[in-house]
Amino acid sequence: MPRLIGCLGIGLVAGFLSGLLGVGGGVLIVPALVLLLGFPQKLASGTSLLAVAPISTVGLITYLLEGRIDWAIGLPLAAGTVLGGVLGSWLLARLPARVISWVFIAVMVVTAVRMCFADPPTGGSGGFEWWTIALLVGVGLVTGILSGLVGVGGGIVIVPALTVGLGIEALLAKGASLVAMLPNAVVSSVLNVRRRNADLAAGLTVGFAGCLTTILGSLVAGWIDARAGSIVFAVFLLLVAVQMTLRLLRRR
Repeated sequence: MPRLIGCLGIGLVAGFLSGLLGVGGGVLIVPALVLLLGFPQKLASGTSLLAVAPISTVGLITYLLEGRIDWAIGLPLAAGTVLGGVLGSWLLARLPARVISWVFIAVMVVTAVRMCFADPPTGGSGGFEWWTIALLVGVGLVTGILSGLVGVGGGIVIVPALTVGLGIEALLAKGASLVAMLPNAVVSSVLNVRRRNADLAAGLTVGFAGCLTTILGSLVAGWIDARAGSIVFAVFLLLVAVQMTLRLLRRR
C-alpha cells in the first residue's frame, strides 16, 4: 500500500509538471522513485520512461486542442528521438548505474542554467530551411539517447534547445517536445521491459495517475508569464540535481 500511494502521488505531481512545462515528467519521476521508493537507478530510469508514455499522450492531446502543435517542428524531432531512444535503451542495459546518475544530474544542471539566463522568445516558429530540419532531427537523436539512458521524456532538452537555440516560442516548443516524446517513450519502454529494466506495474500506475493532472498543468501554462515559467523550471531542476548529488556522495 505505501508503494501504491507513493506511485500515485508521484504520478499526480509529474502529470501537472508535464502539462505546465512541456516535459514528460521523468525529471521528477526518476529522482522520486530513487529517493522516495528506493528504486535502483537503472530500474527507476526504465520505469520513468514507461510512465512518460500515457502522460505525454494526454499532454499532446491537450496542446493539440489548444492549437499549440507545429507538426513541422515536432515530426523531425520525433524521428530523431525514436532512433536515439533505441540506442539509449541499449546503453542503459550496459552502463554502470553511477555513470547514469551523473549523466542525469549533468543534464539537469546544464538545462537549468540555460533556462535561467536566456530570454524566452515570444514569436512563432517561422520558416524552416532544410538544414533546420536536419538540426531538429539531430536534436531529437541526442534527446532520444539521453531519454533512453536516464529515463526522462526529453522535454528538459528539447524545450530549451528550441527556445534558446532556434528562437521558437515557448508554448510551441513545449508542444513539439510532447510530439517527439511519445513515440520515443513507447519504443524505448518496450525495449526496457524486455530487458527487465522497467517495473511495468509501477510505471503504469505513475503514468495513469499523471494523466489526471496533465490537463490542469496545460491550462496553467497558458496563464503564467514565459519568463517566470522558465525560472521556476530552472530552480526545480537545480533542487533535484543537488538532492541527487548529495545522495550519490553519501553512498560513496
